[in-house]
Formats: sequence, structure tokens, C-alpha cells
Amino acid sequence: MRRSRGLTAALVLSLAGAGTGIGLVLMPQASAITAPVAFTADELPTWQPDGIVWAMAQANGTVFAGGTFSAVRPPEGVAGAEREAVNFVALDAATGNPTSCKLAFTIGDGTATVRTLVVSKDKKTLYAGGYFGAVNGTPVSSLAAIDIASCTPKAAFHPGFPATVRGLAVTDDTLYAAGDFTTVEGQTRERFAAVDASSGALKPFVANVDEPGRAVEVTPDGKNVLLGGDFFTVNNANSHALAVVDAASGAVKKTYTNIPSNSVVKDISTDDTGFYTGHEGSGGGVFDGRIGLRLSDFTEKWRDRCLGATQFVLPYEGVLYSSSHAHDCSTELEFPDGKRNFLLAQPTNHEGAAPAPVDGFVRGPAKLGWHPTANDGLGEGIGPRVMAVAEKNDVKYMWVGGEFTLINGKAQQGLTRFASTGDVGAPTTPVASASSVKPGEVQVRWRTSYDADDSKLTYRIYRNGSATPAATVTASSLEWERPQASWNDTTVKAGQSYTYRVTATDAAGNTSALSATTSVTVPTSVQSYPNQVRTDGADLYWRYDDAVSPYTADSSVSGNRSGVQVNAPALKQSPGAVPGSTAMGFNGTSQQVHSDRRQSVGNTFTIETWFKTNTTRGGKLIGFGNNTTRSSGSNDRHIYMTNTGRLVFGVYNGSTRTVSTGLFETYNDNKWHHVVGTQGPGGITLYVDGQNKGSLNATSNSTYAGYWHAGGDNLSGWPTRPTSNFFAGQLDETAVYPTALTQAQVKNHFDLAKAPTDTVSTVKTTEDTYINQGAPSTAYGTATSLAVRGSGSLYQAYMRFDLPAAPAGQVLKSAALQFKTSTQASAGTADTVSVVPVTGTWSGASTSFNTKPALGATPLGTIAGVPDGSAVHNVELDTAAVTAVLGSSYSLGLTSNGTDPLWLWSSESTAAEGTPQLVLTFGAK
Repeated sequence: MRRSRGLTAALVLSLAGAGTGIGLVLMPQASAITAPVAFTADELPTWQPDGIVWAMAQANGTVFAGGTFSAVRPPEGVAGAEREAVNFVALDAATGNPTSCKLAFTIGDGTATVRTLVVSKDKKTLYAGGYFGAVNGTPVSSLAAIDIASCTPKAAFHPGFPATVRGLAVTDDTLYAAGDFTTVEGQTRERFAAVDASSGALKPFVANVDEPGRAVEVTPDGKNVLLGGDFFTVNNANSHALAVVDAASGAVKKTYTNIPSNSVVKDISTDDTGFYTGHEGSGGGVFDGRIGLRLSDFTEKWRDRCLGATQFVLPYEGVLYSSSHAHDCSTELEFPDGKRNFLLAQPTNHEGAAPAPVDGFVRGPAKLGWHPTANDGLGEGIGPRVMAVAEKNDVKYMWVGGEFTLINGKAQQGLTRFASTGDVGAPTTPVASASSVKPGEVQVRWRTSYDADDSKLTYRIYRNGSATPAATVTASSLEWERPQASWNDTTVKAGQSYTYRVTATDAAGNTSALSATTSVTVPTSVQSYPNQVRTDGADLYWRYDDAVSPYTADSSVSGNRSGVQVNAPALKQSPGAVPGSTAMGFNGTSQQVHSDRRQSVGNTFTIETWFKTNTTRGGKLIGFGNNTTRSSGSNDRHIYMTNTGRLVFGVYNGSTRTVSTGLFETYNDNKWHHVVGTQGPGGITLYVDGQNKGSLNATSNSTYAGYWHAGGDNLSGWPTRPTSNFFAGQLDETAVYPTALTQAQVKNHFDLAKAPTDTVSTVKTTEDTYINQGAPSTAYGTATSLAVRGSGSLYQAYMRFDLPAAPAGQVLKSAALQFKTSTQASAGTADTVSVVPVTGTWSGASTSFNTKPALGATPLGTIAGVPDGSAVHNVELDTAAVTAVLGSSYSLGLTSNGTDPLWLWSSESTAAEGTPQLVLTFGAK
């Protein structure tokens, strides 16, 4: 029996203050993975068979593996010769290497196989079941007892099982067997039997079933036996796939009739308070998941209805580990039908009150962050089939066997293992972006990273190249759910530019690479359109200003409902629908964006987007569906275009309920248009370009969990269905609200899209240099650094900029000089540095201390000290003075009066963000 202990606290998302530096964060080894998971997902080197592993057991630091194979070989890339291993191998739990114990399970006719292994309570005897006639030449009949110390079969133990034995369970004195047999020792025992654990003598236990037995387990108190398999009756009582019988007699204690007839039990295991079943089936309405049941009365606690042939369940320290090829956990509000997930973990019990039943069943506890990957592999293509936990030298190991030929993307056949310590895998690198729609605030956001054994990660946000994080955020994510996390920087100044990078760190201190740099300029005035969308309560707001795939940032205030781009839509399409924004382009055949977090949507909502197209094939602009990359079987709450360019908004409440534009109101004219659909107590309403195009008294919609889609998804069964499910054209400013916007709000959004917005120009130096009193004739125009010092040995820096003229109808609102301190020690200064105009002539090639230019007397801006450490800094400049020189070549000098030098990168440097630049913000007059 596999035992379990209690659960730890649930995972949370939290925000902390400024944290430690960018280096590795060292934590105790016990905290190397996110509790309550007990094992890393990092595979360890393990010898591997040339076939399939069906069975595993362990004792005293040794793991026994049985199956259908003829040899074992070293892990990939490790030297060593293949060794004979006839359907059995014993391995050291800590090293993964074969031990000296060698057993051959053979048969004279047919293919021998070992299907089940179990170790006696005293750890002295290994029992093996399957289909074989001899062990190391000793005659047996599909069941054998092995003395572990000597690695020899017990010749006196050979009860006659004439067919395959598929499951074993043992107490102090009794060995229970499940399988295909109908007699044992010539007496009727239909598919379940019990023999004396020492002698093999048949016991009076009778639990006859009508179809194969696949699993057997004894309750911890030894009073009852749990039976699993394909059967429909037990001792003539109706009970499908699962039953509880008396341990001594086999008398039926509990029957089950709520497992679908096309599903079977593949495995049963127990812990101190419950037992757990793994199921497999085929056909419609199949049950492929797991059930948690109570030992007190054998009733069901929960039912995890994920699809994907569960082969094995193993409770350990409050977590149920399972092997399967789960591909659809929609019923559990987890991943939709798609890729196969072979190794999963979830708590054995719900924390707190269990959720209300759905379709008559309580959902299973949510999956945890343990996700090694495998593949279908050989044979039936099931993947992993069996699991065992072994311990040696105070380290615990999760062993997995099966049909797989890959683990974590690397070649490894049939056997693998994972340790309780030594987490070495770093999280994936965050994909970050930043946005600012009003003075004094920048929203930094990123798609949460994935770590195969840590669901709770710590993110550090670095501003302007600093090595000290500006903030630390903790957020949870899983392989199939990586929602956006965000942090608002409220220390920023209007008109200045900032850069941000983000790292992710797991509990063991493994840290990702820094994200790519994202930059933003804080506006000098509120940006009317995006600010209003946020103010009106959008909880999803995709502006499509993203520079990299596949992440689409959510600019809502706190929704954090980012999107995932599918098949690489075109980014940064300009101009967008709103001044200053960009759009995303879709090809009309396969590209879309879907939200990254499953949710439910009620009967009150608004969807909104801008679009531009000339397509004659129609397509979905925005909508809700129950899948991500695959076509959604449930889909509504959407706006789509017909082939002729009409717009349709619809929901489904037992039938399709739609509102559309008029027969001649078409919008495929390659111009930007604004479309909004609302539902609320008054029904559904469609708006186009601020105008009400019609309403319908439809106040409800379908109840299901799903994802928002932009650019495409299933439209089967909808009126005036277009040729294409996918939209060809551009989308911008897509938003979803949990309320029904009023007509006045919709009209206001349409009007605000025409409101002027700031224009930001960044102007890099065309030339820069510095002068050094200590080397009065030397020119430093090719130096990678610039220096400033007022006394001692004088340094002054000079920079030249080609300034643009103000855009038509706009004036300069702010100007700032941006530079980055170098990486040399003590690059900062305690002195005040002034930015002054250069009034004399100079050039990088020839200017030295002896030929230094004249400088203006009035500073354009100052910065009172610059801290050490390489980072970007901004100096606000006199707007009126800069306005006067727009459209010309203009030079600035840096001076100070103190003795503490400032060192900064020049335009010759290759350092990221190293080139000095001016940030000019223009706005309406």
C-alpha cells in the first residue's frame, strides 16, 4: 500500500517590496520545489530496457522493474555495454544502475511478460505475476515468490495460475491476485484469488467476476479488499469495474454502478484515509480519469474526469501522482483537448470545502506544478504505465516505467526517475512589455514563466538597467495556464523614458535569463482612448502593441488576461485605429489570439474591437469558445463578419440568437471601424461606429468555461456563416467588460479614438566625445565611455543631436536627456551634473582639452548625484530652450563643479541602452 501525509497551504499570488540583486537566490534544499509536490521534474540518468515496463516495486533502496523486454542498456550518452535482462531488472534507486540481482522470466510457448510486482511487508520477498512458466529455470505458473536477499526464486512456492496475473496485493499472510484466470490449483477462482503468502496454498477467499481483473489492493486495516477491472458482476452482484469485498471470504461489501460501461479500472492504491482508482476506456461518454474514495464508507469524494487513459495512481505525502496521457481536462476547468500530458500530480483531498457537484460529480483537486514530459512510445502508445517511490541515503526517488521513448524531450526508454532534491531546471524566460497611458504610472506586465516542478515563481523587475530590482512579485503558473502578472511603477515622471527587464526564480534559486528589454515613455497628459477603456472597467484589453510573439499583453487595470498568438499574426501594423497605437494583422486562414486563462462569462458582458479589412470570406473578429488552438465545440458571445461584409453579434441559449447590420450595411471597405456587442438584462445590442444597429431580447447564454478569441474560431451552425472561420485583416484595441456598456459609453469610445495623442521621438547622438585635462591634446571621439568632472583633472562631455521639427499641429511638451552609467567601479557621482548648450564648435575626431568649445552659462537641466552601478538616468530639460532649436543640429555639454567623476557610455559603446539620447514628447497645442 502506498501511504500519504497531509497537505500544505494553497498557492497564492502576492506582491512584495524591492528584493535582492539579480544573482542566484539560495534557499534550503527542502524548499527546492513548490509544496506539496515532493519531487523535481528533472530526469536522472537511468538504465533503460529495450521494451515495455509494466510493473515496479521497491525494497531497501532497490527498484524492481518487470515487463516485456530482453536487455537493458546505459542512459543515452553514457558508456557501457548492453546487458541481458529477460523481462526483469533490479536497479539501484540512487544511481539508476543495475544491481547484481538477475532473474529471467521465461515461457516455453508464447511471449513471457511480468505484469505486476509487490514486496512483502517485511521487505524479504518479492512477488511477481504475469504470464511465464519459469524463473531462472525454476518452474512456476504465472506467479512467483523471490527471496530478495539471495535473488532466487522460492521453489516451494508455485501455485498454479493458468492465465495471466495482472495485479497483486499482500498482507502479512495472504497474497491476493487479479488477472485473466478462471481457476487456481484446479479450483474455480474467476479472475481474483488469494493464496498463502508463504506456501502458495489456495485460500477460501472467493470473489468471482465475469471479466478480467486488473487491480487489487487491501485496505490499511486489512479487513477489506478493493477489486478493479473490466467486470460487471462480483459473486453475481451487479458492480462494474470496482467493488469492495471481505478480505477473508470475498463476500461483497460494496458495489458500484456509476462507472461508465465502456470504462475499466486499471489501478487502485490507498493511503491512510482513502483509496484511489485509475481508469481507461474507449468510445463516447468514456471515463478515463481518477476517483478519490473514502475508506470509512467506500463512498466517492471526488471524480477527476480528464480524458486520457489513466494507468497508475500513487498517493504520496498528500499528493496523488498519476501516469496517463491526459489530453482534455475541460471538465476540471483545466486544459482543453489538445496535447498529451503524461505525468500529473494533484492533492489527494480538496483543501477546505469541496466544490459543488457538476453533472453529479465533485471535481477533482486542481493539478499541481509537477509536469515531466514523455511520449506515447511503443506498444499501445500509452506512455507511462507504472510508478514507485524508493528511498536511499535520505533521498527519495519517483520511478516511472512504461512504453515511452522520450522523457523531457530526451531519448530515454521504458524507465526514468526523479529525485526529491537537486532541482536544476530554471524557469522559462519571461516575455515582458510595458505601457503608460497617463502621467505618473507605468504598467509592467509579463507572461508568467513555466517551471516543470515549481508552480509558484518569484519575479524580479529591473528598471533602467539597474542590478537591483525595483520590485518583486510572486505568481503561480502551470504548463497549460500561464496568466499575465503585472506591477505598476508609480515613481515615473512624465515625458521620461524607462526600460524594464524581468527574471523568474524558482524555490531552489534557479533563475531564468533576463527578459528582452521593453521600453516606454510616460505621456505628459492622459491618453484619452485607452484611459477611458480602463476607466469603464475592461478586464481584458489587448492593444496589440506587442513587439514579440507569442505574448499579447493585457492593458486592463487588473484583469491580467493576456493572450497567446497562434501561427504568428503580423505585429506592429501601422497605423492602428487609435493615434499612437499599432494593430495586429491576421491571414484569414489560421491565425488568431486566445486568452491564456480559462474563465466563465455570465449573462452580462461587452465585447469591443476595431477592425479593418477588405475580405470577401468573412470570419470571426472576437468571441468566446471552449478550446484554445483547436476548434471550439461550444462557442458564442461573438462578433463575426459575413462574406458580404455585414456584421453579426450572437449568443447561444439553446438556439442561436443574433443581431446583424442591414443588408447594405457592409464594412469590408478597408477602413477602420468600431464594433461593440453587449448583453445584459435588456438583451443583446450591436453597435457599429458608435451607432445602435439593433437589439434582441436575449438575456441568457450558454454556461461553459472557455477562452476569448480574436481573429478566428469555430462558426459552425451560426446564421449567414461565412466561408472562413478566420478573419483576414487587422484588429486593434480589443476589449472585454464584465458589464454592458451604455450607448453613451460606446459613442464616447468611438469619438475618443479621434482624440489627439502624444507623439514621442527618441533622438540618439550623431556624435559624442569628452575632454580630459590630464591628457590635454588627446581626442576621445572613438572612446566607448564619456566622463564628467568639475575640478582636479577636468572632464567635460559633448553630444550632438539632429533634432526633428515638431509634428504638424503639435508642440513640444517635454524633453529629457537619457544616458546610462558605465559598468566600471564607482561610475556614479555624488556631485550635481549640469546639462548646458555647447556654443562653440567641436568634433569627435579633433576636439581635446586644448581645443574645447565654449559652453552656455545657463543649464538646461541638472541631476543631483548619480548612484553607482550601471543604469539608465534621465535629466529633464528646459522645454522652451529645446523648442527654440527644433529642426536643427544641436549640441549639449555635461559639466560639474565637484571632484567625483561620472562615467557614462558613449555612442561608440555596444552596451544595451548605452547610446545617449534625447526623449522628446510632442502634444496638441
